[in-house]
Amino acid sequence: MRRRTWRAAVVAVALAGALAVWLLATRTFPYHSLNHDEGVYLQQAAMLLEGQLFIRPPVEESFRPWFFVDDGNRLYPKYAPVPAAIFALGKLAGGYRLALAGITAVTLALVALIVREVFDRRTGIAAAAIMLCSPLFVIESAVFLPYAPTTMLNLAFAYGYLRADRTGDWRVAGAAGAAVGLAFFARPYTAVLFATPFIVHACWTLAREPRVALPRQLATAVFGLTGVGLALAYNATVTGSPLVFPYEAFAPLDGLGFGQRRILNHEIDYTIELALRANARVLAQFVTDWIAGGILGAAVAAVGVGVTIRRGLSPREAILAGLLVTVPVGNVYFWGNFNILGDLERAGDGLIATHGPYYHFDLLVPVAAFGAVGALALAAGARRLADRKLTPEAARVALVAALLVSTLAIGGVTATTFDEKLDRNAAVTDTYEEVYAPLEDGPSERSVVFLPTPYGDWLAHPFQALRNDPDIDGQRVYALDERPFAVVDAYPDRSLYRLAYRGAWAPHAGSPQAARLQRVDHVAGSAVELNTTVGVPPTAEGVTMTVTTDDDSATDVAENVSEETPVRLTVTDESVRIHGAPWDSTEPLPIDDRDDIVVTVFVDQGPGSSFSYRLELPVRTEGDTVRALTPSVERCSSIRDCGGEAAYIPDQSLDGLFVRTELAVSDAN
Repeated sequence: MRRRTWRAAVVAVALAGALAVWLLATRTFPYHSLNHDEGVYLQQAAMLLEGQLFIRPPVEESFRPWFFVDDGNRLYPKYAPVPAAIFALGKLAGGYRLALAGITAVTLALVALIVREVFDRRTGIAAAAIMLCSPLFVIESAVFLPYAPTTMLNLAFAYGYLRADRTGDWRVAGAAGAAVGLAFFARPYTAVLFATPFIVHACWTLAREPRVALPRQLATAVFGLTGVGLALAYNATVTGSPLVFPYEAFAPLDGLGFGQRRILNHEIDYTIELALRANARVLAQFVTDWIAGGILGAAVAAVGVGVTIRRGLSPREAILAGLLVTVPVGNVYFWGNFNILGDLERAGDGLIATHGPYYHFDLLVPVAAFGAVGALALAAGARRLADRKLTPEAARVALVAALLVSTLAIGGVTATTFDEKLDRNAAVTDTYEEVYAPLEDGPSERSVVFLPTPYGDWLAHPFQALRNDPDIDGQRVYALDERPFAVVDAYPDRSLYRLAYRGAWAPHAGSPQAARLQRVDHVAGSAVELNTTVGVPPTAEGVTMTVTTDDDSATDVAENVSEETPVRLTVTDESVRIHGAPWDSTEPLPIDDRDDIVVTVFVDQGPGSSFSYRLELPVRTEGDTVRALTPSVERCSSIRDCGGEAAYIPDQSLDGLFVRTELAVSDAN
């Protein structure tokens, strides 16, 4: 009966965790989070479902997803495929987020099973509950990142190893080896740090009882090395060398070690002193903000360690205690723990503010285990003390009161910190919702949508929810405007659109405030004419227009300013010319074969009130034919605003301030 009750309790905790993560994933992270690696894993999952390890874009510069390695005419992710494959299983079951719920349920069940193996059933249930109440566990399990799936594999290894250690079953030992092999394939260093205490224990058992321990340890080693072999074979397939991991091919200095570390344009000298400072801050936040009960929970876990040592630390208990050493010490050697802090001198900066110290995700396991030991030991001690000092009735009242107060204290700390983390992530989601709103209802036809590039020429960075199918031929194709005419040629029968937003890209601060999906026309002929009308307030003191090509520029002042001021440009295969009132005719400006003609109309209203309209017209010449796309349009409060973050949003523009454009084929003469 007690066994059935315990199993029912495990199932209840696992299902509660799965439901909590499902709700968080669908309500707080419907567009994914600030960590743009989510889009990488989901893109990789979609590729695996199609049987692809590579994508081959028609225009490489316009279709390179974030953190994909450029390998000639093909691209592949910098990450190993194991987490993506687990997410893909969720898609097969009905939706990617089902994988998150499944990972959560399995992880919580494994925590209970492992702690039962090391301690007892009650401690196992308590440990699973503590794990579930940890903000780091819940938030990180609700996003498509590799830490929760890898921990699930590590826990499967731990449970199999401990069970085989108790029963001598080499088949279970082999399953444990397969699990840790997959964990190594997913995240090699994470798996090594987790497995180290088990390896020490395995060596101890081999030295103590070689004939008994050898069969099961050999099974674990063989199947574990199979996972290592899979990782090396994958490396050889995608990078060309079994010893070169994809992340190393992407950025050779983005890995373990001290000294010069670099990824893309981010570079530091990762000294031992800096590593210790950064990791001390990460661990401080882990203890105070990201485990159940915060610092109170950490104190209870410390009590649990002390109680376990006082009782006589068994070799199996020493394995869990060893994780308290290998995970934090090993992470000092990895500069990623510096990167998640953002500004080291400013609290609440970096991804750690919204996602927590996720490189220490495995550390939740021993903290939950010893937290459970400590909590039960404190409860038992309080009961004994009450029995000695009070009457039975008074003892029961005092015990209930103590449990209630301690639960409220620890629960209050957890709820407060968890609510703060949810608010930060919810604010990001609110901003994403504003940016993605124009795409919710359209376009419905087969189309190409050009995306902004606040972080450089990458897809899914930051727009993770806007991903292409592996064959880049879905109903909606997303592209960068790096080579827009090549994209148009690759998709000649599709409608064209451009997504633009207004405000600096800072979702955590509620910016951008609005977005627009602009229809883009493609015209071609012996000459192209851009007819524009801009709104000028009656208070304007003057209007100046500047036309800039890649190699030259020309400026003109309007002779007569009207509330609807026209701007007319004609582009031929050799030049661009401004003409028509209220502007003086100017000399033509030469253009290149590929050029972006920028028209800036400055409206002078005195200091603090002046503003500019900015139009960027992509053009390309092919022989005597000129091609052009509808220009992007901005209304800039200052020069610093222009360049991608000041999109003109018609329905949010002030009265009298507007831009109307028309692009047409013209007679070159």
